[in-house]
Amino acid sequence: MARAKIKIMISSRCSDKFPLGADQAQPLSQTRKDLKKLLEAEEILGRKIFEVWINEDAPPEPGNKDSLATCLEAVKNADILLVLYNGNAGWSVDQTGNGICHDELMTGFSDAPGKVTAVSIFNPEHEDSPSSENDKKFQTYVDALNLFRGGEIKDIDGLKDRVKEAIREMALKLMHDGSKEARKSAGDSGPALDWTRMNFSDRHQVMVNAVSSSLTGLKGAEKIEAGVVTPINGTKVLFIPNAIPSAYTVSAAREMVGQPFLKDHQKVEELRKTKAGPVHLIACQKTITEAQAMKLLGFPDATIVQSAFGVYVSDNIQKIQLCLIANCKDVSSTRHNVQRFLEWLNKTGEAELLVSRAKSRYKIVKTIEEEAR
Repeated sequence: MARAKIKIMISSRCSDKFPLGADQAQPLSQTRKDLKKLLEAEEILGRKIFEVWINEDAPPEPGNKDSLATCLEAVKNADILLVLYNGNAGWSVDQTGNGICHDELMTGFSDAPGKVTAVSIFNPEHEDSPSSENDKKFQTYVDALNLFRGGEIKDIDGLKDRVKEAIREMALKLMHDGSKEARKSAGDSGPALDWTRMNFSDRHQVMVNAVSSSLTGLKGAEKIEAGVVTPINGTKVLFIPNAIPSAYTVSAAREMVGQPFLKDHQKVEELRKTKAGPVHLIACQKTITEAQAMKLLGFPDATIVQSAFGVYVSDNIQKIQLCLIANCKDVSSTRHNVQRFLEWLNKTGEAELLVSRAKSRYKIVKTIEEEAR
């Protein structure tokens, strides 16, 4: 049975006022209470579906739990973490540690980046804006996450409207993601069972086709012999689809991929059309770990990121880039996880770095091709 309500945690400073210096400014603790009342009153088809956690209303905890532990547990239990960001890192045990607001946001991203939404009420130009060392660390961290959309919020009413908009979009996202998950076949039935019945060669081909179709469906993408030329951050990058048609631990399946970047120089003629790439996009029928991705690359000194879509690997010397898409059990799950990868690129700002590496990789493989003649 599904949980009765969607749990929202509001993370922010309590004593700080908003808007700074305005006559109608009020403590954020009061704003949090107002938002809790506002959100919990919202109905869908006659039913109230939101339950909001704020520490002002939280019951006393046992003596073995301090305030930080209680708040971080609430972050992990929440379906949506709503951050009201004013640049203040919050209190900390000592000056060398993170503030509590910093830790709450970091915990939310570590637990599930997709459940985090933020509304910025930060005014860095105001003379009273937060400026301690901890605050600056927090501000640098938030800038790197690239969380915010929309214009400046000037008053309480504007803040309430922006929060309603953020929660509405998050609720829709949760619904859409849940729907996609529900459409995925279990391994013992439907399309996933059809894929399981195939031999390695046939399954490898349909997995490669699924990745290709996921990319060619994007606006401006083009299928060519070597792979798919895909616009990333305004630059066309060559992606080469591949697949591991069983668990990575199965050598026969793993060997169908090998180390594909060793043949990049053979794609130079087609790379001349983009001068960026290639990036290897590898569908994995089962899960994939950081250690397995490292083994596929062949050496440990690389950037390796594990996320909901699988594992992304980039080598900053040779500019090799691999993305291993996990749990590709059928066409639907493959497309869904490829989309997750593309969303992650844009959300984290990694798209710009991917393009930069891809341009450098082209120069490297072009040189290798010239030397190999």
